[in-house]
Amino acid sequence: MTTADAVTGRVSRPAIRGVLLDVDDTLVDTRGAFRHALLRVADEYLDAGADPEAVLTHWREDRSGWYRAHTRGEMTHREQRKRRAEELHATFGGPSLADDEAYDIWDAGFERHFREGWKAFPDAAAMLDALDAAGIPYGSVSNADLAYQELKLAACGLERVEMFVGVDTFGVGKPDPRVFLEGCRRLGLEPAEVAYVGDEPDIDAGGAARAGLTGVWLDRPGTRRAGHDGEGLPENTVRIAGLDELISAVRPSTP
Repeated sequence: MTTADAVTGRVSRPAIRGVLLDVDDTLVDTRGAFRHALLRVADEYLDAGADPEAVLTHWREDRSGWYRAHTRGEMTHREQRKRRAEELHATFGGPSLADDEAYDIWDAGFERHFREGWKAFPDAAAMLDALDAAGIPYGSVSNADLAYQELKLAACGLERVEMFVGVDTFGVGKPDPRVFLEGCRRLGLEPAEVAYVGDEPDIDAGGAARAGLTGVWLDRPGTRRAGHDGEGLPENTVRIAGLDELISAVRPSTP
């Protein structure tokens, strides 16, 4: 697929009448917030000389899949973050966090720095303005807890985005089809009338398309994770490079 690809199968589908939005690394620069927090973790806990970009890549890649296990309902948020922190320290020379008290102190500092780094992407508010102007209703579906994401959106000036579904709604997250279908229900629309926008091609665009929505992969330049090349996505997906391309992608002009 190329930037602003036409949506496969558009002719046979109803027009897009609603949009569901991911939060992290779609509306909010969560990668930047993690970088902010991890730089401080590295200064306080990790061996001198640890490469900040390697630390960030290690955290984001989560090669053991702890966060995905959490979104499948297999472990709590605390457990997945603790395991990721322990692996980070083992890789970059930090002290053991096996003791719960030691981890609690680590997590409190990490969370404080993480929240300091919360910022909306520059194109997020303008995209919401465009949806409002076009009369397209929207809401958010996320793989984090509802209340936590509401707090994050408010901190970033995006409180007009209503949270419809979090990982705590069903006890599982995307790509479980129930998550996307509940978002459509909250919009009062059929899945074929809804586009879902997110930064991960497999669980966002792919998961949404498999649930009957139009999947929109937000592939911001320079932010793609290793292995996330969009290959093998189902039909009825589209790739955009920024949120400013969203409306033209889901409502292409007619000749």
